[in-house]
Amino acid sequence: MRICCYGAASDNIDKSFLDQGYILGEKMALRGHSLVFGGGATGMMGRSARGVHNAGGTVIGVAPRFFDKEGVLYQECDEFFWTDTMRQRKQKMQDLSDAYIVMPGGIGTFEEFFEMITLKSLGQIDQPIAIFNINGYYNKLIEAIEYASETKFMYVSPDDIYKSFTDIDEMISYIEGNPKS
Repeated sequence: MRICCYGAASDNIDKSFLDQGYILGEKMALRGHSLVFGGGATGMMGRSARGVHNAGGTVIGVAPRFFDKEGVLYQECDEFFWTDTMRQRKQKMQDLSDAYIVMPGGIGTFEEFFEMITLKSLGQIDQPIAIFNINGYYNKLIEAIEYASETKFMYVSPDDIYKSFTDIDEMISYIEGNPKS
């Protein structure tokens, strides 16, 4: 299965997040899954790619050409796809992926997550979406989405769109048990 992982590009975050990104990548590869990601060499993206690579898995990067600068992109990808824009990047990542994991990240990660849950709530995709909620990073965001549902600003239950996990093995098992095409 090709699993798309969204996450921070910054290395200036607590090491516990980076360590969990690496372990996620490693466990994905050991369970026979490939990584599709935004091609970054640093942060959660780079750590998960290293975990997959070091465990013998396949790493597939996707990035716009304007990211082609020294130190920005992960150099050990098995496949790499270039796009002209960020929008094309997201579409290519979606086209290549069977499931999605949202690791901790900033505004770009939030934007990617919200696009995927919007598409799923509209019935445009049916792949599983998992939030990797390391150290409670997404607690407040999850609360906000649940509040939107409770107050009827969303017509689809958050439980029908994504699941949140703190345990990597449980998260991967969820994805494996909910494959979509």
